[in-house]
Amino acid sequence: MGILAKSQSLGIAALLLAASTILSRCMGLVREKIISWQFGAGSEADVYFASFVVPDIINYLLAGGFMGIVLIPLLSKTFSENEEEGWKFFSAVLTWMGIAAIGLTTLAMVFVEELSHLAAPGLNDTLNLRLQFFMHLTLPAQFFFLTGSCVMSLLFLRKQFVIPALAPLIYNGSIILFGVTLPLAGLVHGMTGYCVGVLVGAAIGTLLLPLLVVRSGGFRYRPRFSHPLLKKFLLLALPLMLGQTITALDEQFLRVFGSLTGEGSVALLSYAKRLAQVPVALIGQVAALASYPFLVSLLTKGDNEGFTKVLAKALKTGTGLIIPLALWMALLAPSAFSLLFYGGRMAQGEILRAVPLLQILLASAPLWVILEILTRGFYAMMDTVTPALSGTLVTIAFLPVYYFLAVPEGPVAIALCSFAGLFVFTLVLGAIWIKRQGTACFSGLVSISLCSLLCALPGCILGYYADAFIRSGLTDWSPVLTAFIGLSVAGLLFLATFVPLGIRFCPVLFERIHERMRARKNKRSQA
Repeated sequence: MGILAKSQSLGIAALLLAASTILSRCMGLVREKIISWQFGAGSEADVYFASFVVPDIINYLLAGGFMGIVLIPLLSKTFSENEEEGWKFFSAVLTWMGIAAIGLTTLAMVFVEELSHLAAPGLNDTLNLRLQFFMHLTLPAQFFFLTGSCVMSLLFLRKQFVIPALAPLIYNGSIILFGVTLPLAGLVHGMTGYCVGVLVGAAIGTLLLPLLVVRSGGFRYRPRFSHPLLKKFLLLALPLMLGQTITALDEQFLRVFGSLTGEGSVALLSYAKRLAQVPVALIGQVAALASYPFLVSLLTKGDNEGFTKVLAKALKTGTGLIIPLALWMALLAPSAFSLLFYGGRMAQGEILRAVPLLQILLASAPLWVILEILTRGFYAMMDTVTPALSGTLVTIAFLPVYYFLAVPEGPVAIALCSFAGLFVFTLVLGAIWIKRQGTACFSGLVSISLCSLLCALPGCILGYYADAFIRSGLTDWSPVLTAFIGLSVAGLLFLATFVPLGIRFCPVLFERIHERMRARKNKRSQA
């Protein structure tokens, strides 16, 4: 299979996964741009976004997104001791995952009418029928996601990162391809093509292609229903399966409760959520993925002090970088949203409605980064219960807040409720960590956050006024072009001020740059 089956070093793996994350988010924004152009913030877009509520919950119930965290350490240990036992254990996990995925998906399709009312209670009967049709297309994709996550664990175990990096790109590319081409060919109408793309992309990117690469390096599977390690696997995975945390269900709450606040609310909240998650993915997810192997390795060696230092550094760096970026995006939200979503059926009125939603969701970005990294700390310690249980309790507590307080006030209140839930979860999880492990990993977090905020303020303020001046002065120009010019100027002003100030006052955020500058200074002084 050539490069697809080639093993990579840790450094190359980090680059591949980081590049994949960036490209995947960019493709996701392109996808949302096309959808907003074609359908705006209308009922068809509401139905499409709502069709993912139940499939995503099935994925959460079977811990699809966290499969590698639980499965890889167990597979690694078993394969290193006895390869034959390793394949038996893998076969048992894959067998039960396939059965569970088929069973839950079939059950959801049988009761699709009842589930559709829970997923989007605010839709009328006509739109609800459309939602049921979309769900019949998107639900089977979970089989490919869930069984594919098991196969993907083998690739991570073999240090073959090309396919895991390509999988989200194939998935997003398939949605765009089928969403655009099938209606043009007259085969479907509305957003049906996008749902078909979800199914095809999941099948190819997350199961078939990984399976093909795994087979090229040796693959043995025989259906098995028992193995001594299954009990341990279930004990570790069960909290992730049963624990429906506020982080896992945040996007679903935006869709479910957004459907009760009028037409277009689900779409606008989804567009804003997608854009607000870009900085989180670029900083939080990358920091969490990069630090997790080191955290596990340090604990395995019994180096608790090193574990704390790595976790503290990840928290400080992630938070110190996300705050300036989120602040800059929030102040430039009108131009950011116009650049990405204006045009077609997405008019200026929808943009004005979406801007405060984006700004509120961006305020949650530092919370997301802290939670991404801190939960990895718990997982590295083989504690999957604490984040799941505490997150579930916060989720239950916020259900009435969403329904009774947020829904009557509209989409802005829904977004504020999302922020409040994440804030409370961060406080709870942080308090538990401090009680058990002390405050060492949070040392310097507040000071670095304030420092990065102060370093970012000059560039953010200059960028805000420059963008406002450009938008007011170029009213006859295309809103998209005006937004591009405003963001470009604002971005240059931000970089020109934040980077020098950050290097001077927050060197931990620019450690490599700072080291190179000192090295060059030393060379010059020696010369």
